[in-house]
Amino acid sequence: MSTVKKAAVRQGFKTGEYVVYPSHGVGQITAIEEQEVAGFKLELFVVSFSKDKMTLRVPTAKAASVGLRKLADGEAVAKALATLTGRARVKRTMWSRRAQEYEAKINSGDLVAIAEVVRDLYRSEAQPEQSYSERQLYEAALDRMVREIAVVDDVTEIEALKKIEGQLAKSPRRAGKAEAAEESDLEGDNDDLQEEAA
Repeated sequence: MSTVKKAAVRQGFKTGEYVVYPSHGVGQITAIEEQEVAGFKLELFVVSFSKDKMTLRVPTAKAASVGLRKLADGEAVAKALATLTGRARVKRTMWSRRAQEYEAKINSGDLVAIAEVVRDLYRSEAQPEQSYSERQLYEAALDRMVREIAVVDDVTEIEALKKIEGQLAKSPRRAGKAEAAEESDLEGDNDDLQEEAA
């Protein structure tokens, strides 16, 4: 048994408002419901993620602890876009560990952290191809960023994507250094092989 309350405000959130749920991205509060669970009355935000065709029910009292937040403001969007123009910071650790860190940043719901993932995993046409898992993480981060910027700036997702790609195009290229480093590593390996053969 659930009763739906329309146009209500709870914990600073109101129905019809767009919000960010850390592990799913941008959704819209479509209602605030009251349900009885094990004899207790529980008030829930009904958050709809139309692109994923999914609805989530979040207890209003737990909204802050699960990380539900309002959309980023213009300043946060500007900071995230500025992050894209920075130099990629790729740690020299195993891919599995880096992938976990990227996943955690994406699921943090923090727009700047998501922008860091987009920046670090971005590949221009001139750069080597990404692995499947790199591509998956890049696309997940890019999708989250596009959706939030589209809603904040009140533009289409295509326009938001163009804005993000424009910022990425301004970032310093790291292909030259990476390729040079790989070549010197390969040359070193070849020297080792030649010494072994001799």
